[in-house]
Order: sequence, then C-alpha cells, then structure tokens
Amino acid sequence: MSQDPAKAAKARALVASLLFVEAGVVLALAAWLMVLTVTSDSFELLPLLGVLLFALLGGGGLLVCGLFYKSGAYYGRAPAVLANLIALGVVSYQIEAHLWFVAIPLTALAGTTLIAVLRAIPTDSSGTTI
Repeated sequence: MSQDPAKAAKARALVASLLFVEAGVVLALAAWLMVLTVTSDSFELLPLLGVLLFALLGGGGLLVCGLFYKSGAYYGRAPAVLANLIALGVVSYQIEAHLWFVAIPLTALAGTTLIAVLRAIPTDSSGTTI
C-alpha cells in the first residue's frame, strides 16, 4: 500500500502550517516578556536573558522544523514531536495553576500538531515506513 504523493504533500503542508503557528506563539511570548521587562519596576538581567534565549531558540527551532516539512524533508519530525510533548507537559502545570485560558488552547494546538506530525510519516512504494 503506497502513500499518495498528493496526500503526503497535503499532510506536510498542514504540519508546516501548525509548526509556523506554534513558532509565532513562542516568539509572541518572547515579545510579551520584553514588554513586561520594560514596564516592570524591577529588572533582573540573567533570568530575562535565559527565558528570552529559550523562547527565541524554541521559536526558531519550530520555524526551521516547519521549513523542513514545507520543503518535503522530514528532518523536523523528531524535534516537532519533542516540542509538542514538552508543551503538553507544560499544560499540566497550567491546569494546576488554574490558567484554563492558556491551558485549553495550548492543549488543542500541541495535541493537533502532535497528531498531524505523527500521521505525516513517509512511506516508500512498498508501504513500509521510511
């Protein structure tokens, strides 16, 4: 059972789009942290740099994963799965803090992306997973 190339391209496009949305969310959070730092009464440089570096690397990594998927390469599959599993782990802390307005959309986005990434596994002409 071989995979239809049109379906594979559509699956890759969906995954790339979801990864671009996730990257936008992470980069928006980094921008929000910058605004909070500017408007805050106190300022701690090292914690801010750590969070910003993590957010920028995470957002950039998701962008690169999305670009790989968009180009037809599957190099971004493992990092995309890992990033979404981490996001689902973060959801548990948000639920404990009763941050439902953050936890529910993050669960929906990370869960949808994780399922899409796992479903977009390439197969060769004999139907075996590459």
